[in-house]
Amino acid sequence: MNDQQLYFAYNLIAANMSGEQIKTYCLFKFGEIKMLCKYGDGYLVKHAKQEYLVNALVIAQAIQALNFLEDMPEQPVRISKIKRYKAHDPLLKDMDFQSYLYVENLYQGFLVTQRHDMLNEMGQMLYDSEKLILSQAEKMSVFYWWTALKTYFARQFPHLFKQGAEENENLLGENTSISKKMHDSMNNQIRALTKGDITKENEVLKMPTWRALTELDNLAREAEELNRKLKKK
Repeated sequence: MNDQQLYFAYNLIAANMSGEQIKTYCLFKFGEIKMLCKYGDGYLVKHAKQEYLVNALVIAQAIQALNFLEDMPEQPVRISKIKRYKAHDPLLKDMDFQSYLYVENLYQGFLVTQRHDMLNEMGQMLYDSEKLILSQAEKMSVFYWWTALKTYFARQFPHLFKQGAEENENLLGENTSISKKMHDSMNNQIRALTKGDITKENEVLKMPTWRALTELDNLAREAEELNRKLKKK
């Protein structure tokens, strides 16, 4: 989908429309179909200067091709440019590890608080603009982008994110605040990469995100193998 189509779809999602409504509106918009009027038990529509009579069943069957709009995308997608600001690579291959950690903390904070200013701040990071004020559609784009990205990363770095999921099962527990758990998780990742050498912290934070996640995934895999060996003894 191009930026124009994404804006259209995310505006519908932001308006809390149902999946059927979203798919129907997108069918007519993307297919350049114009609804002329209701005609008997059906509808008179126009496409490419031709008029057609269709009924609700035909429309219901046609929108099945857009079922993907009801699910999170399998691959991260995003509006490529907001105003004059270009987005980072959809897979964050051009983002440093420190920025990734910061945006992830904002995402987790939004999930808990539902504060839209956190989505806006995520957008400022992802589009490299401190002045950027996101529309509702753009906030939806940022949320869907990061959610799909986390699913993608879970496939690419299965040892790391399997471990992370187990650690965060009780993220909203009563005894420990969400901010402390997020802070501890971030520190644990940095400590793993520096191997306890604080002089290397700045170097680690400036690492490309993919390099850092690859190393963390390898460390998590090695820890799993060590645990298996210890259990056999």
